[in-house]
Amino acid sequence: MQNQQLLSKIANNDKHGENSPYFDGLKAYDRNPFHPKKNPQGVIQMGLAENQLCFDLIEEWIRNNPKTSICTPEGVHQFRNIANFQDYHGLREFTNAMANFMSKVRGGRVKFDADRILMSGGATGANELIMFCLADPGDAFMIPTPFYPGFVRDLCWRTGVQLIPVHCDSSNNFKITREALEVAYKKAKEDNINVKGLIITNPSNPLGTTLDKDTLKSLVSFINEKNIHLVCDEIYAATVFSSPSYVSVAEVIQEMKHCKRDLIHVIYSLSKDMGYPGFRVGIVYSFNDEVVNCGRKMSSFGLVSTQTQHMLASMLSDEKFVTRFLSENSRRLEQRHDKFMKGLEEVNITRFPSNAGLFCWMNLKCLLEEPTFEAELKLWRVIIHEVKLNVSPGSSFNCSEPGWFRVCFANMDDETVDVALNRIRAFVGKETKKPVGFKRWQPNLRLSFSSRMFEESVMSPHSPIPTSPLIGAT
Repeated sequence: MQNQQLLSKIANNDKHGENSPYFDGLKAYDRNPFHPKKNPQGVIQMGLAENQLCFDLIEEWIRNNPKTSICTPEGVHQFRNIANFQDYHGLREFTNAMANFMSKVRGGRVKFDADRILMSGGATGANELIMFCLADPGDAFMIPTPFYPGFVRDLCWRTGVQLIPVHCDSSNNFKITREALEVAYKKAKEDNINVKGLIITNPSNPLGTTLDKDTLKSLVSFINEKNIHLVCDEIYAATVFSSPSYVSVAEVIQEMKHCKRDLIHVIYSLSKDMGYPGFRVGIVYSFNDEVVNCGRKMSSFGLVSTQTQHMLASMLSDEKFVTRFLSENSRRLEQRHDKFMKGLEEVNITRFPSNAGLFCWMNLKCLLEEPTFEAELKLWRVIIHEVKLNVSPGSSFNCSEPGWFRVCFANMDDETVDVALNRIRAFVGKETKKPVGFKRWQPNLRLSFSSRMFEESVMSPHSPIPTSPLIGAT
């Protein structure tokens, strides 16, 4: 009690959003990580949306371009300039390269102004920065469900902003309808909540789908009529691997005659599209001059290191490399997606059709003891503790229907994918050859929960947080 009085309200509250199965799953993996030789019975990480499929291309580029690093004999002559640079506008060559890369990812159909690029510490920092610019404590942003669990932390914890779910469901393929938006907006107004905007993810996390042009135009029209902001999280823009092709909100507003462009803001990063979560490259791109001016000052609290800017400026300016990387990244994502989906189909597990992202939205309703979120969490506990796969339950994404799970497939090698699929086959009772040391479940899938080890170590959704905030979790 005395310690609580000594600390701030932020330090004492639990608004960080990490008391959820999503984060508990990440910690369960940390306690017992899978390794093919050192720990073959460990938990396989399928709850973290990382893109590791093209690291060989990046490593090849780095070896061929040693002068881009100030830590090499070829590049050390730039050390003093880079080490002393601290302008929060960023290195001009970096912002120019970033603007061109963002355009190329979007098919060259839209141009970005380097002077509107604001830097931040990853998409986490970028999301918080835009909230600080647009909303006051107690204000609210509407957000379609299901949505990324970390948004509670990123958007709300330190800003005091509220999230108002716009409920979408599988009856219409989780589409964001005007009717659902109006219902959520009206309810907020009746509750005397000041709605400042709408935030969307495109491509969607966790659905792995892209929004079509008509839907985007409808969303822009809605926020224009209500005179509220639209924040578009586009951090998965280059993960589209099949049709339909990607459409950015920046492209859509070019075609709309009556559009309040100063209400439109884009969040971007290199964490997903290039697989650089550790580089902490987050971008806010706003069409609002005042947001750009204010956000640039705020970016002092979370700049991208100049060493990172220096290297990426050269990499992203290499047109030949960027073209090859984007093409190969899409090809490999499609290949991995198809491999994993085929494995699920072999055991009659369905999933939501997707064309983007580093994950799939898996439907396990048929395995629930009853159609409740309690049953979903029971199943999730078995999957982590018995099957040893960290997948994320739909309830942690604020999904309105029990039985959906997000499964990430781009953060591992092919051999680990095979191990994961074998465990899934054994889990549903379809495997004919029993792996050594692997427990087989009964075909009726009425699983035993007699083991208490998992109950003691992963008490989701209300377990204490014994470790760090897992900044990179996505």
